[in-house]
Amino acid sequence: MKVFVDTSAFLAVLDADDNNHSQAKAVWAGLLNSRTPLLTTGYVLVETYALIQHRLGMEAVRVFHEDIEPLLKIEWVDASLHSLGANAVLAANRRKLSLVDTVSFAVMRKLGIKKAFAFDQHYIEQGFECLGFPTRSSTVSRQE
Repeated sequence: MKVFVDTSAFLAVLDADDNNHSQAKAVWAGLLNSRTPLLTTGYVLVETYALIQHRLGMEAVRVFHEDIEPLLKIEWVDASLHSLGANAVLAANRRKLSLVDTVSFAVMRKLGIKKAFAFDQHYIEQGFECLGFPTRSSTVSRQE
């Protein structure tokens, strides 16, 4: 079983002030202990780096880069996946549904991944199982 990891989970793991930090740490430890294959996209990485740098600082970026990113299989987004995601954003016509989210959903469907480590309601809306969710709203939740 592969698990897709979203920015909301990375931030919850790294940020002790995040509402979902305790639960995220427990889920993360469980995933690592079970050696579950973890996957994300290059788009999620870009979003994660930017938010960690802005909210937590460069030391947290270094921790993410050196300790977390090497544990991940990265799915690099090609033109067709980007187009699927962009079309989904436009079709949904929802201000808080991001291109990063819709590309993530497209990747999960393409690879047959049904579980996400995320604190973002959009994954549930799209029919995916979210590990560790729902609890209280995450500080990075992109809910509408």
